[in-house]
Amino acid sequence: SKFEYSDIYLSRSSREVRSHPLLPKTTLWVNKMEKGVLFIALLISAFYSSSEAADSQTSFEDNFSIMWSEDHFKTSEDGQTWYLSLDKETGCGFQTKQRYRFGWFSMKLKLVGGDSAGVVTAYYMCSENGAGPERDELDFEFLGNRTGQPYLIQTNVYKNGVGGREMRHMLWFDPTEEFHSYSILWNNHQIVFFVDEVPIRVFKNNGDEKNDFFPNEKPMYLFSSIWNADEWATRGGLEKTDWKRAPFVSSYKDFSVEGCQWEDPYPACVSTTTKNWWDQYKAWHLSDSQKMDYAWVQRNLVIYDYCKDNERYPKLPGECSLSPWE
Repeated sequence: SKFEYSDIYLSRSSREVRSHPLLPKTTLWVNKMEKGVLFIALLISAFYSSSEAADSQTSFEDNFSIMWSEDHFKTSEDGQTWYLSLDKETGCGFQTKQRYRFGWFSMKLKLVGGDSAGVVTAYYMCSENGAGPERDELDFEFLGNRTGQPYLIQTNVYKNGVGGREMRHMLWFDPTEEFHSYSILWNNHQIVFFVDEVPIRVFKNNGDEKNDFFPNEKPMYLFSSIWNADEWATRGGLEKTDWKRAPFVSSYKDFSVEGCQWEDPYPACVSTTTKNWWDQYKAWHLSDSQKMDYAWVQRNLVIYDYCKDNERYPKLPGECSLSPWE
């Protein structure tokens, strides 16, 4: 049966929306279980985000380079919206010209619509240009599906070339209809994956024992790409890419970064000085309102969590014992 994104909505008495997690927030009061609250909240979120982005709009060339298949990359007339396309011959990808270590990284994406089975749109940070054996990496991967079925979002963390830290979530909106923001907060205390300012995943480096799997030493580029992964992406590879529907196009705009830009041999901003908001105490933990959002996501949207996969990991990785609430 056709999946309806309107079937997923907040069942709380309030909804908080902010331009980024540590700035003043706007509270929208709604009746409990009121349908449509997410639509209204996202409108307010879009307003705040667009207001912020207006001050920092830059062209694609200012921040990024094409990695491959330049003929599969296009921009809007004003240069503010970027398009990557995939056909049977090849996909396309881009990366930042600069590397960063710690900060806030955000971009708005609109995903491939219609029948997108087998298509993966990746938006990620990585310490190397290629998939090197010693890379650190923070992943958003959007897994396409047959028409009428929901997109799944997969996140993963790599350290020194080792991954296996996947989580999968459903989304509470259709990511093919409008642009939505996808962001990463990265400091020495936590990595938080956000969707429209809602924290969907928290990867901690706290407690009495530090997280030995926490990537905090290597600066990273930011990448995005669209590619064919029909050997695994949709229903474990059972659903193949329908090339009659090509080209598949993903869209991007409003790239924003507030982070420590890497300069060899070692930039001063990497030191934990608390000078920048993303390195201050408030950014080391979820706020109370973020904890409410995160708890709702955990109850309603998590499809897979490696920390609960005892068959795959009879002995769970050490970081699974670290609380995201602290």
